[in-house]
Amino acid sequence: MKKHNFSAGPCILPKEVFLKASEAVMDLDNSGLSILEISHRSPAFVDIMNEARDLAIELLGLKGQGYQALFLQGGASLQFIMSAYNLLENKAAYLDTGSWSTKAIKEARKLAEVDVVASSSDKNFNYIPKDYNIPKDIDYFHCTSNNTIFGTQIKEFPDTDAPVVCDMSSDIFSRQIDFSYFDVIYAGAQKNMGPAGTTLVVVKEEVLGKVSRDIPSMLDYKIHIGKDSMFNTPPVFAVYTSLLNLRWLKEKGGIEAIQKENENKAKLIYSEIDINPLFKGFANKPDRSTMNATFYLVDDSLKERFDKMCKEAGINGVNGHRSVGGYRASMYNALPKESVGTLVEVMDELERKA
Repeated sequence: MKKHNFSAGPCILPKEVFLKASEAVMDLDNSGLSILEISHRSPAFVDIMNEARDLAIELLGLKGQGYQALFLQGGASLQFIMSAYNLLENKAAYLDTGSWSTKAIKEARKLAEVDVVASSSDKNFNYIPKDYNIPKDIDYFHCTSNNTIFGTQIKEFPDTDAPVVCDMSSDIFSRQIDFSYFDVIYAGAQKNMGPAGTTLVVVKEEVLGKVSRDIPSMLDYKIHIGKDSMFNTPPVFAVYTSLLNLRWLKEKGGIEAIQKENENKAKLIYSEIDINPLFKGFANKPDRSTMNATFYLVDDSLKERFDKMCKEAGINGVNGHRSVGGYRASMYNALPKESVGTLVEVMDELERKA
């Protein structure tokens, strides 16, 4: 039985993507070769890489606006320091909204001054700070759009004239916003785009080349752009599967269409959390994420029963992160509304039998 996969990452992917990817493992487009064994310099993979890069830019609405898309390795964790290497000369401003932004701050501080303009650490990151000031004398402003662990999401981004760097690992391609507001976007594929092993980086070229340091080649965005994202051997299978997922998203109607589905799924789970007296949400209501719903049982004595009911219903991956506890339902693009409905039914059944 296929389970209802609420795991925070690696993520659920569409069935069509799994099928096409599995076929390519045996034979890529009747080439007689597996996607796992073709040369990354072959015309077949060069076409895959180019299409994936172009399609990412297209779906984000950034075509013709001076942006380049890269598929790199090292996850968002590498981007914490890589983005700083390329943009940070004197001082940067960071918004601290959770574990990943905290780690990004730690890495950037190895290179220069970091001004943490606001933090929600005082309440274990269950809200998004508001009404903070971004200094004028900074090289860039960094934020994390969605916080997987704590279930919060930035709904409105602050006004600033500085370049903006954003970690979108867990909500990339999930909602329509003005992506031209950002100068660097990075996202580990395994949250909402593809399998673990590659990271999408979207860079506005005009912000590069302004730091005085000698950037190591593997950390230099300009070098990767100059080599069409193949300065070194790329993660071939992860890029190919991400491309399949981007094609699927385009066929569905793009980000605008998937946003409606994501909002409906989020409304379904949060409505149950709010009306069911056995559960309570973790994140501040105005800041709730459409991707990751975090909640917990009011009475911990019901945990064993609820966990058993979830298992019997084929629900997988709903245990909360250790820093929050409770439960977390990750509802990425490919998760069907029916899966959310199954979880809600179990929650409702627990209330009836409690």
